[in-house]
Amino acid sequence: MPLNIVIRLKDLAKDLGFCCVGICPAVEPPHYGAFLKWLEAGYHGEMHYLAQRKEAYRSPSSILPGARSLIMLGFPYQRDAEQNPPAGYGLIARYANGPDYHKTIRQWLRKLGRFLQAEYPSAAVRGVVDTAPLLERDFAQLAGLGWIGKNTSLIGPDCGSFIFLAALLTTVELEPDPPFAGDRCGSCSACLRACPTGALVSPRVLDARRCLSYLTIELRGFIPLELRELVGAWFFGCDLCQEVCPWNRRLRPTGSATSEVTNTRVINLIALFRLKEDEFRKMFGPTPLWRAKRRGLLRNAAIVLGNQRSQAAWDVLVSGLEDSEPVVREACAWALARIDIAAAGPIIRAHLAKETDPAVAASLSGYLAETSSSG
Repeated sequence: MPLNIVIRLKDLAKDLGFCCVGICPAVEPPHYGAFLKWLEAGYHGEMHYLAQRKEAYRSPSSILPGARSLIMLGFPYQRDAEQNPPAGYGLIARYANGPDYHKTIRQWLRKLGRFLQAEYPSAAVRGVVDTAPLLERDFAQLAGLGWIGKNTSLIGPDCGSFIFLAALLTTVELEPDPPFAGDRCGSCSACLRACPTGALVSPRVLDARRCLSYLTIELRGFIPLELRELVGAWFFGCDLCQEVCPWNRRLRPTGSATSEVTNTRVINLIALFRLKEDEFRKMFGPTPLWRAKRRGLLRNAAIVLGNQRSQAAWDVLVSGLEDSEPVVREACAWALARIDIAAAGPIIRAHLAKETDPAVAASLSGYLAETSSSG
């Protein structure tokens, strides 16, 4: 490919808002073997789709047959100041603050694809944003965008790790950029120390089953009892291992790059319990938060309210015992016991008499035992 076309392609990417862009060959990702070992260790938890598609991760051709090159791109998202939510409010991870980024970035990938096909009409292209079987961080490093940090995030020297990674695969063979050389984490271990659950079991190895992002987004069932207090105020996702990273702390806070709308990273949790089903979907359907669905979000809200010992949430948590979703009922009972274990006893006992889900009933019986021992 003529050099001027590559330059124009990269200039277009920058004009669209991507903060970094690089090109690499469509080869087997360097850490594919490590990925298989990670799956074998069970670190993926209930994300069964990863194991089911493990062979597809071996080659980009599983996404685009005949793929020869990947154009790897990073798009920055909000880097606002750290926030401490008041009681009754929860924290949302920065990446999820605003409209669904998939739609926006895919639109820009299509523009890049049209540019490439205008130059090479016979070329096939396909743009993906974190939903395809692609080890994006591996290819981003191969394309020179940055290195994989000890917190497992791709870190760019100029834009940190608060970036969405995207890829445009093509059957055109493009001149590759030099891979990013070196590990700039050095002896720093701030991210490992900051993780409240010890999910970062070693540098660049994440046990997702203990990660707050996994627990509040991907996990569909009950959050393990021993980890609930460690959820703190995180309603959806977690930024702790990125917030403490020196490569992020040196960057200036920015607004949301995917929307002109100014959003807040804190959310009124008590108000969520008062929403009707259609109101809930309308509020969260167009956002990344909808991945957890209503049941997951209300479960998370109850856990945070319980951690905060929020007396103001008492009435909505009591009403949550009648919710149609077992995970919501169970979490509300746990939260009530956290707020006032003595007052929660009679309420939990009354609900236990009519609880139909065996797992919820078992949890409620355990909370009743706690109320008895506290007396």
